[in-house]
Amino acid sequence: MIFKETKHVLCQLIDGISQLDYDQYTNKGRILYGSSIGSHTRHVIELYQQLLGGYENGVVDYDNRQRNILIEESVDVAIESIANIISQIDKADKPLYMHSIYFREGKVMESTYYRELLYNIEHCIHHQAIIKIAFEELGCEQVAEDFGVAKSTLEYREKCAQ
Repeated sequence: MIFKETKHVLCQLIDGISQLDYDQYTNKGRILYGSSIGSHTRHVIELYQQLLGGYENGVVDYDNRQRNILIEESVDVAIESIANIISQIDKADKPLYMHSIYFREGKVMESTYYRELLYNIEHCIHHQAIIKIAFEELGCEQVAEDFGVAKSTLEYREKCAQ
């Protein structure tokens, strides 16, 4: 289930950004307070990349990302990066150690691959909600209704509709 959800939110991101041209993807407009759809997309991608990159040695550090400007400036590079993540995401759960600037030097936090995958799903949805605001300003109407909406919210809405 967790892999299906990960792929779902990432495919939604592909569907959303694939309708944008360069100017729309890179525009650092007022609505996003100086960031762009591309910068939010890059941020989501790089956290997934950090998780996958740290899986083998068991140590993940979201703070020390590459910050690849090509992802931020090219829809094609972003889509290729997302497709690469999707192709690698199915992995067994295992313990991981998290480094963070919020801990003292040398201190780590224990986690697991599935826990971090869940974090990345929610993180992606959070950024999709921000991106959706920019989509509306750009007049993009081909965005999935559940784009940027948490699964728990979708289930709550369904329960209330009954």
